[in-house]
Amino acid sequence: MVDPVGPGARAAAHRLTTPHNPNLATDVEAALHARETTTRPDQYLDPISLGALIVSIASLAWTVYNDLKKQTPAPHHDVITRHVRIRLDQAETPQPALSPTDRDRYIDITIEETLNAAQDPTLGQD
Repeated sequence: MVDPVGPGARAAAHRLTTPHNPNLATDVEAALHARETTTRPDQYLDPISLGALIVSIASLAWTVYNDLKKQTPAPHHDVITRHVRIRLDQAETPQPALSPTDRDRYIDITIEETLNAAQDPTLGQD
């Protein structure tokens, strides 16, 4: 299966872009590039910018999905979201200052788009 983190993060950035953060897509592209060039792919990015936060959430959602899929063939979206929130809360890396409502929105949309990308049969086809 092809990695849905990039398409999921890009789709989330598209949905989350507002006049207050018009460069979100560019920030996500930069974070995705950093993710591809890191020497430790299992290490999560330092989510200081919103773009890096989206990529971190997408990466974490994909990891959680794959871990849960070993236990059940179709992990429920709510279970994945709960695991992602817990792991983000436990992360020792700084996160952008977002209201709890905005943080939840970023998490929900990014997970939804990442899981949608994972189900896309055209993902990875040229």
